[in-house]
Amino acid sequence: MNFKFIATAAIAAFSSVSALAGGYLTNTNQNISFLRNPARDAAIGIDGVYSNPAGVGFLDNGFHFAFNWQAAWQTRTVETTNPLFATGVYNNGQTTKAYEGKAKAPFIPSLQAAYNKDKWSFQFNFAVTGGGGKCTFDNGLGSFEGAVANIGYALKGLGATGYDANYFMRGKQFYYGFTLGASYKPIENLSVYLGARAIYASTSYKATISNIKVNTANGMLEFGQFLDASTSSLDANIQKLEPVKDVPGYKEKYDQAVAAKNSLNTLEVYREGVNLQCDQSGFGVAPIIGVDYKLGNFNFAAKYEFETNINLKNSSTLKQAMAIEAVNQFKDGEKVKEDMPALLTIGAQWSPISNVRINAGYHCYFDKQAEKYGDKQNLLSKNTMEYLGGVEWDPIEKLTVSGGFQITNYGNTDAYMSDLSYNVNSWSFGLGAKYQFNDRVAVQAAYFQTNYGHYKTATSEVGISNDFTRSNKVVGVGVELNF
Repeated sequence: MNFKFIATAAIAAFSSVSALAGGYLTNTNQNISFLRNPARDAAIGIDGVYSNPAGVGFLDNGFHFAFNWQAAWQTRTVETTNPLFATGVYNNGQTTKAYEGKAKAPFIPSLQAAYNKDKWSFQFNFAVTGGGGKCTFDNGLGSFEGAVANIGYALKGLGATGYDANYFMRGKQFYYGFTLGASYKPIENLSVYLGARAIYASTSYKATISNIKVNTANGMLEFGQFLDASTSSLDANIQKLEPVKDVPGYKEKYDQAVAAKNSLNTLEVYREGVNLQCDQSGFGVAPIIGVDYKLGNFNFAAKYEFETNINLKNSSTLKQAMAIEAVNQFKDGEKVKEDMPALLTIGAQWSPISNVRINAGYHCYFDKQAEKYGDKQNLLSKNTMEYLGGVEWDPIEKLTVSGGFQITNYGNTDAYMSDLSYNVNSWSFGLGAKYQFNDRVAVQAAYFQTNYGHYKTATSEVGISNDFTRSNKVVGVGVELNF
């Protein structure tokens, strides 16, 4: 028996924690304008410092600022089916259990700034470009419980009839982005942009499996007690069989007793359970290019963010390399590849009348080209695609109301998905309003919600399957200043 899988389950739980909109890692909601209408890829406004930087060049001369605050709440729910769950002491024979993680990000700030002078626009953006929250699974995950259930099953020959344990996982992930760039208008209706974004990644993860117990005919035993009792029993049996270990008929019994003793020895490292902590940090820089073209009542724009190469360095309680490669990515001092994918956005805006703007957009995240530890990106079937639409209406001179939608389609496969790290196809909607007090000050507020589908994996040969889904809600307020 090899029980290193229990460490794999605990350590591999260090997955991404994102409570925001966008791809697997990228956050696109960096301004309240996005929350009230996600299709901002060809809109002209200070939020364009992120969504349409070339278009910012068409704002008036002077300074432009946007200060944004968002709060997000998310749940992650995984319904796991595992035949061994039936032996859980408090599972009442059930083989399917639901595990829920709650993520909250009560304060997500961002800042956009621009200075326009004639044909030039100089811009700065700060935002949480990836992650942005903390997710806690108070009862662990199905992979955690499955690891302990396997122990109980494998020890049946030593008198185990069931198992129990406490499980916990918490992760925090923040990718801070700082962007500098400039746009230039070579002609009146064309603007081009060149910039660069630096990303500092800071993550922290904790996973525990504690208070492991084994059920026996004599009742529940602490895992350490069970190890001691089983070891004593096996030692006595080995000692009894030692004199006749070469006698036909006894050799097999002796070898089985020795093998069982050796298997128990591999469990000693888990006598007190698993308590793992890993902090990661990394840095990367990538260029960004953009273009915006005006044609009558239409505006067209495109942006390309190049792939950001990021190596996360670990500070971990795991000091020694282990036989399982998936575990070693969290070894202390290890550098883990976690690139942020390139992103192409294309947008169009049409103003059929002066106080109405209709928007459409398309996003492609090049996930299959962004390197991950163990080349996990190769398990995806395709790159992530998004389709966006929205409308803005000015019912009176100083008021704008807007709404829009976003459809996100991932390249998920059974091989890529696990309860440790996943996302599912979704559709989102946002709505909100902006009020222009005067030429200098405007405020806006919005609500954004993502509705996720389900992804169900095929049942494995040993009867294990997962059903993944999520929920996500975001509110935000912002202030825009012009000088």
